[in-house]
Amino acid sequence: MPAQFRVLLSDSLAPEGIEILKRDPRIQCDIHTGLRPGELAELIAPYDALLIRSSTKVTREVIERASSLKVIGRAGVGVDNIDLDAATRRGIVVMNSPLGNSVTTAEHTIAMMLAMARHIPAADAATRAGKWERSRFTGSEVFNKTLGVIGLGNIGRIVADRALGLKMKVIGFDPILTSDAAARIGVQMVSLEELFRRSDFITVHTPLTDETRGLIGASAFAMMKPGARVINCARGGIIDEDALYTALKTGRIAGAALDVFVDEPPPPNHPLLTLDNVIATPHLGAATDEAQVQVGIDIANQIIEFLTEGTIRHSVNIPALGPKELETLGPHMRLAEKLGRLVSQLIEDPPTQIAVGFAGEAAGLKSEPIIASALKGLLSGYLDQQFNLVNAPYIARERGINVAETRSRETADYINVLTLTVRTARDTHEVAGSVVGNRALRLIRIDGYPIEASPEGYFLMLHNRDVPGVVGAVGTLLGQAGINIAGLELGRDRIGGTALSLVEVDGPVPTQVLESLKTIPAITSAMLIKL
Repeated sequence: MPAQFRVLLSDSLAPEGIEILKRDPRIQCDIHTGLRPGELAELIAPYDALLIRSSTKVTREVIERASSLKVIGRAGVGVDNIDLDAATRRGIVVMNSPLGNSVTTAEHTIAMMLAMARHIPAADAATRAGKWERSRFTGSEVFNKTLGVIGLGNIGRIVADRALGLKMKVIGFDPILTSDAAARIGVQMVSLEELFRRSDFITVHTPLTDETRGLIGASAFAMMKPGARVINCARGGIIDEDALYTALKTGRIAGAALDVFVDEPPPPNHPLLTLDNVIATPHLGAATDEAQVQVGIDIANQIIEFLTEGTIRHSVNIPALGPKELETLGPHMRLAEKLGRLVSQLIEDPPTQIAVGFAGEAAGLKSEPIIASALKGLLSGYLDQQFNLVNAPYIARERGINVAETRSRETADYINVLTLTVRTARDTHEVAGSVVGNRALRLIRIDGYPIEASPEGYFLMLHNRDVPGVVGAVGTLLGQAGINIAGLELGRDRIGGTALSLVEVDGPVPTQVLESLKTIPAITSAMLIKL
């Protein structure tokens, strides 16, 4: 029987993964490694699947020439070498294999913590140099110490489990995980500030986003107890390297263990590498034989299941939708993700309940990918994994978040309306939007205030008493700060009541400007929103 599907493997893969592909009679697997993008573009046309690692660059040119391509499989986690936008527009599913690296990265974190606590690298080097300096390398036990875990996704949970096995006390910060879900894995949830104050060891397991860049900086180090130690096996940039150097140099904290840096490899004269209380490894979190074998096996099985059964696992861009469905649902999916992203910036506590409302023409749409898009927007940026339209609902359920939907054929001012209502332990927020025409997206309501704005870019969201002079005062203050106003939308509950203003600006607004806005007498709150 001739093969039904052609798979191109363009990077090295564990032999166990290659064997899975080659022994399936439905699959023809061709191996061409070391291809430049232009060379890959010349070869790609007849292939149903492309299997890669980190070396292959899947550019827009490659995707445009991939007339038969249905799926791109990445053996590993990162997909920054793939043009996701181009793949999505072509309806090509992009999958990764994120679970194969979880255990090995968590184990490396524990190894780094123990090596730092017992000065193992320096003691090894001194002993090899003929020195026997037992008193110099007196270390610290981890038994009964407190480990603070920032980000309790796949890797963070495994780290917590291993630390509990070492009889450590584990506290955690995760804006999405509920306290009940954390208690089930033996972790006490605390605020980020409390985690900094209480922890003897602090480890981060979040993605690098605008929100997490510099998450552990000068103010965080100032809160830490003397003798605290930090570990980063996640992404360079989550810990501010300059602030870390100062905290280590001044003795504010006792040590750091780093597997990642902002620039990799770091320059030989990197300040952190000059300090005796820093240990460093060259991004070895996923570098074990077992992990390399597992990601190869995982992605080979995922590719076969997708091609032969239509099963999608660990997709990072789209669910199983046909081109016609995607054309109809695409704008509503993008709107739902924007609404989720907006609410994520309004809530202060983990969400416990989420409801997506479909009104007017939207009531006839397929709900699953739209709800998944809303969850993706809400959850993204908090965990050590990439959210997508397939795994976001699963993660929400895993974290104790109840998800519901409502439908109504009736709507007032718009022919279709999506509403996202998110409840936390302390409050509830509701936002709504509409798709205008075929593609244009509009925000139409925020917490009961009618508004109309395109959900794109940066906004100052202001609450104020509905009195004269507020707009002028805001404009004057922003002008003095050199901040350009690109647009302005206003909504109010009643004449003379309270109002909400969305001031569109060209980029981020400094914290001191936000604080200055709050000094305007009529303004009750001011925050920066990024959509």
